[in-house]
Amino acid sequence: MYPETFKGYAVLTKDKWETPAEYEFKPQPFGPRDIDIKIHACGVCGSDLHSATGGWGNSEFPLIPGHEIIGEAIRVGDQVKSVKVGDRVGVGAQVLSCMECDDCKNDNETYCAQWIDTYGARYQDGTLTQGGYASHIRAHEHFVFPIPATLDTATTAPFLCGGITVYSPLKRNAVGPGSKVGIIGIGGLGHFAVMLAAALGAEVWAISHTSAKRDDALALGATGFLATADKDWNKDHRRSFDFLLSTASAVDGFNIGDYLALLKTHCKFVSVGLPEQGWMIKPQDMNPNGCFIGSSHLGSRRETLEMLKLVEEKGLKAWVEEVQISPENIGAALVKLHNGKPRYRQTLVGFDKAFGN
Repeated sequence: MYPETFKGYAVLTKDKWETPAEYEFKPQPFGPRDIDIKIHACGVCGSDLHSATGGWGNSEFPLIPGHEIIGEAIRVGDQVKSVKVGDRVGVGAQVLSCMECDDCKNDNETYCAQWIDTYGARYQDGTLTQGGYASHIRAHEHFVFPIPATLDTATTAPFLCGGITVYSPLKRNAVGPGSKVGIIGIGGLGHFAVMLAAALGAEVWAISHTSAKRDDALALGATGFLATADKDWNKDHRRSFDFLLSTASAVDGFNIGDYLALLKTHCKFVSVGLPEQGWMIKPQDMNPNGCFIGSSHLGSRRETLEMLKLVEEKGLKAWVEEVQISPENIGAALVKLHNGKPRYRQTLVGFDKAFGN
């Protein structure tokens, strides 16, 4: 029982990822800059599915997923300055870094060699981190974010991983007024990317396999739409994009050369989608326009706070289905995600009822 132990719903083995079970665990020792959070909502992220199934490699079990967390700060360390007891706060996909390296000192803490995931990672004392499908979470102050008072909990929680994952590369590649930006893949991540790129003032083109999501993309803020199943789909748009952000996790039929041909000279293709298999790519795909290929990992504290301010100013909301947290409903939500059915995120709610918080 809190504060000695937290309760959650864990995936016990990758072979039983659809049937999580109740699990009690001991968190890492409480430190002077730590904050304990009573959880009120947690998004169901694609990372949760990949980790639960072992699709990204060997996950460590029992595993409590969840890293799009909003709740109430109920305990703060004596050196914490940014949060007080009773504040509504959020946690994303990282709970610690070394705080001392060049990356950490330059708003690149998500690239720290000693970064620790919100779940499925080990602290130095050996404690396994557990995520937000739980009664509580304990995290370092730097990775706990005050949530603006006007924002809705259920529709804001998914921004803490899905939103910041796309916001960081958009900002770091100067997306804004005058930019023509292509968002590849209109799913959970892609719907955030369209929304946020439009909020930043860019001309946004949604790129999907078929036209099934055209209306959704336009409602999210896209200016135009390209369906890659159409014949010669890229012909009229070659060398016209300033930036491409891929959120796609599929590899079948994904001819990266067709996308790179959209870029202006020396412009970038950045992937935040993480397929379980690799792409086939040739240097010849990059040579004609001298384009660059890269990736991006989450976003810094500074970027997260900036994103939340933008979300508040523009009145942005994730498109979510609220799901009452229970082992059965978590399993169903993961299966739904596995089948590509959400439009476009799911948020677990009802934590007080489930855990008696």
